[in-house]
Amino acid sequence: MREDGVAERCPEDRLREPWEERVLAIFMAGGRLKQVPARRKKRLVVLRWLADHFRPAERYSEAQVNEILRRYHDDPAYLRRLMVDEDLMHRYGGVYWRAGTLPFPRRSGAN
Repeated sequence: MREDGVAERCPEDRLREPWEERVLAIFMAGGRLKQVPARRKKRLVVLRWLADHFRPAERYSEAQVNEILRRYHDDPAYLRRLMVDEDLMHRYGGVYWRAGTLPFPRRSGAN
């Protein structure tokens, strides 16, 4: 893990189908997202690629998430919302984490 909270493992390390690689090649240029795909199937490829930039079982502040996403697109809030809406990231009380890697925090006062 790097000091800035980004996972050491590169998203390129994940095995993808050839069509997914083509989607990334079409929508990425110079390591940045040119545009968010309109079609959900293609959008999910891009969003999963972005989600792979976050370390499993690590909690991130909204500012940290924005900082990481801004490296790839000028509208990190839009990408953040899409990732939460597609259940790739979870959010609770201003804290974010990759879906499926941590339980939701317990509410204060819960038994």
